[in-house]
Amino acid sequence: MKKIFLGAASLIAIGAVAPALAADMPARAYTKAPPMMAAMYDWSGFYLGINGGGGSAHTCSSLTAVPLGAVVPALPQGCNNATGGTVGGQIGYRWQASNWVFGFEGQGNWADFSGSNVNQQFLALSDRTKVNAFGLITGQVGYAWNNVLAYVKGGAAVTSNKYTTFTTATGGIVDSASETRWGAAVGAGLELGFAQNWTVGVEYDHLFMGNHNISANTPAGAFSATSRISQDVDIGLVRLNYRFGGPMIAKY
Repeated sequence: MKKIFLGAASLIAIGAVAPALAADMPARAYTKAPPMMAAMYDWSGFYLGINGGGGSAHTCSSLTAVPLGAVVPALPQGCNNATGGTVGGQIGYRWQASNWVFGFEGQGNWADFSGSNVNQQFLALSDRTKVNAFGLITGQVGYAWNNVLAYVKGGAAVTSNKYTTFTTATGGIVDSASETRWGAAVGAGLELGFAQNWTVGVEYDHLFMGNHNISANTPAGAFSATSRISQDVDIGLVRLNYRFGGPMIAKY
């Protein structure tokens, strides 16, 4: 019985002292969890893509020479807007420094921009213009908000053109000419990275193609006339690119 009382007394004593000992123990150290890492989209690397859209080529012509000699002053023949669709592809390279993105790109497109107008000097005739293809070689400067990129571009442009004069009544060809014309291009675009290596975007380009003297021949191959032809082209595109690059960069 004495041992039972001693054991009970010991348990009571331990219960009374334990809270005091716990109060005297130092508090447990708090360890802060490591910060979460956010993925930053990386725009660097080579890319390859396709595009499609539409455009309009504003073309004006003036008659400057006929088989009998020069026409002075040149006689305006009228203007037209050659409109239609286009599809093509692009290849380029970009590198990113902080939020700034720099790059260069080559683009080639098939086009079907066509239009016509009645000749102002010869009302029985109509002039048709057609852009069959165009290409761009440009540099880019952009600013990225993670997976959104806004950019401007500029460089060289080339168009493949065909000009035809035909009789308004019957559609018979009077003369025709073809040319490859070089000029300058400026543009702007907005692109969205919707997967690790895929982007989709929209782009607008304006081509300054200048004035060229173009000599036309009859269907038999005889010289018909020379005209000074000016051309400006506006193009709107939807683009899809695949970038050959590594994973997104982890950013705290």
